[in-house]
Amino acid sequence: SSGINAEWPLRPGGISILLCICFFPLAPFFIIKVVAQYEKAVILRLGCIRKGGAAGPGLFFFLPCVDEIHVVDMRTISFDVPPQEILTKDSVTVTVDAVVYFRIQDAVSSVCNVDNVKTATRLLAQTTLRNMLGTKSLSEILSEREEISNSMQQTLDVATDPWGVLVERVEVKDVRLPQNLQRAMAAEAEAHRDAKAKVIAAEGELNASKALKEAADVIAESPAALQLRYLQTLSAIAAERNSTILFPMPIDMMKAFAGR
Repeated sequence: SSGINAEWPLRPGGISILLCICFFPLAPFFIIKVVAQYEKAVILRLGCIRKGGAAGPGLFFFLPCVDEIHVVDMRTISFDVPPQEILTKDSVTVTVDAVVYFRIQDAVSSVCNVDNVKTATRLLAQTTLRNMLGTKSLSEILSEREEISNSMQQTLDVATDPWGVLVERVEVKDVRLPQNLQRAMAAEAEAHRDAKAKVIAAEGELNASKALKEAADVIAESPAALQLRYLQTLSAIAAERNSTILFPMPIDMMKAFAGR
């Protein structure tokens, strides 16, 4: 045991402790560190993760010249995916951008398993957006944005899980079309509306002609009904204060004079 005790100060950790004892009045300013409530501190002692995992939040001790500290922000982080030019399944070029929300749930994995977790997540989001929208047609991109966002969120969450990252939400912000394609779609929509309006007008004329035919059949069964219709027409004309009134005369009355 005496041999082990003799070698103890020669170890790096023992040297740090010995220095802290020697410079005790000043040592607390160099061996104490505080991390905020939303942070974790990953401590590498001689290149290895210190037992107990990440430290914090709050106050913790470390050994200068021996421990390497990586402070990890555990809050939700958002970033914009730059606009990506994507060729859809039906050979249409569109520009799409998105926003991603993620947070680090395992501080140790985010330090040990990836060099820069934020940059890696951002680049993976860009690649995933291009790959996923490349398998969709233009109509699917415009009408299924929520389904695309959910599918992209699940894909990113699975890919970044070894990095200690949890992807909370992905939203497709904007889908921009070329100007010539916008004009073509506007012309197509206008032509569709015009065709629909003509069909509605034709159906209205058809219904009106059927109603007129039924009215004519009813009037033909009763000559008095025709005279009442004449009087109703005269009443409508007189209500408009016209100076000239044309009185329609039945052809049956003219036949009586024609016989003479």
